[in-house]
Amino acid sequence: MMISTRGRYALRVMIDLAEHYNEGYIPMKAVAERQGISLKYLERILPALAKNNLIYGVHGKGGGYKLTREPKDYSVGEILRLTEGDLAPVSCLECGAEPCQYTADCRTLPMWIKLNDIVNDYLDSVTVADLMKQ
Repeated sequence: MMISTRGRYALRVMIDLAEHYNEGYIPMKAVAERQGISLKYLERILPALAKNNLIYGVHGKGGGYKLTREPKDYSVGEILRLTEGDLAPVSCLECGAEPCQYTADCRTLPMWIKLNDIVNDYLDSVTVADLMKQ
């Protein structure tokens, strides 16, 4: 599993919005400038976060984006699964994957299952509020 720029930037955006949680709607341009992310790239990330109810988006004067919940209520796992898709380390563990013909005899499958559980459990235990403290 390799986390793409999209996933990493989404986390940075969520932390930025969390740091300005009580300031109302934050313009996309302000987030882009603070985070050093191109506005064009944010134009692809923020609508996806809004569509999935992680943030609110308002267009026009006084518009921008803000969190729909408190920072402590967002897990890193939730954000990465939204932006990256499945976080499974091997294709046979991906959600909706076709059953593998070697499952019954696969000596590595238990290891991959445990790694998948460890990664997902860890990412689900870290919140945006936790990342704000670092």
